[in-house]
Amino acid sequence: MKYFPAPAKLNLFLHVVGRRPDGYHLLQTVFRLIDHGDEIGVVQRSDGSIRRVNAVAGVPEASDLALRAARLLKQRTKCEAGAEIEVVKRLPLGGGLGGGSSDAATVLIVLNHLWQTGLSRAELMRIGMELGADVPFFVFGESAFAEGIGDELTPVSLEPAWYVVLVPGVAVATSEIFAAPELKRDSPAIPPAEYSAGWGSNVLQDVTCARYPEVARHLDWLQHYGDARMTGSGACVFAAFPSDSAAREVLDRRPAGMQGFVAQGLDRHPLRQLTHS
Repeated sequence: MKYFPAPAKLNLFLHVVGRRPDGYHLLQTVFRLIDHGDEIGVVQRSDGSIRRVNAVAGVPEASDLALRAARLLKQRTKCEAGAEIEVVKRLPLGGGLGGGSSDAATVLIVLNHLWQTGLSRAELMRIGMELGADVPFFVFGESAFAEGIGDELTPVSLEPAWYVVLVPGVAVATSEIFAAPELKRDSPAIPPAEYSAGWGSNVLQDVTCARYPEVARHLDWLQHYGDARMTGSGACVFAAFPSDSAAREVLDRRPAGMQGFVAQGLDRHPLRQLTHS
């Protein structure tokens, strides 16, 4: 079995700028990949079946986005091949790092390549949108200013950065945060070209912190060392630093029992060369 990276993402800011009639929230955010994430093991099968070969804590097969991605790609392309899939989970569930979405995107990219189904990056992104709003970004595969429900992507150039990412150890339900009546839904929209490092905030942050004290505790500690923010709807929080050594110096100061890691920002997905426009 060969293993492929499914990197995490950070939301460098996240504003809600409105809401569609169907209830979906309209967002503006900047997505950045980092060099830390899950891994997906894949081997082709000749009998057409799609199987997960390992148990994943908290992720039953029926709701596993990696399996759903494989089956949806097979259905859309009428491919007769199958696959065995192993999900090596390193990212926390409900952490705001995009783990399930990244797993699904890696499966789409890898199986499109292995099965030689020939779909373009844009076609894979459209399939990904049916699985979740973050999946198209991971298929897109580069730093992006996202609009709409997260599917309208404009490439952005970001400065090199290393991130301290703290993992509070609680799983935040995204639906709960977006349903909160106190959530600010009227942030003014900006053109992507006006974005600059450090701009904006995460408007979900106060809502999540009020409901999950551990997120607030981790955020409060990290704010002593930099512009700490929450990613997605939480629970993970992060701050950027100019070097790996500076980030690790901060991480090493964390209180006993506080979990986290250092990751470098990526400009491109490690598998982007497997897709084409």
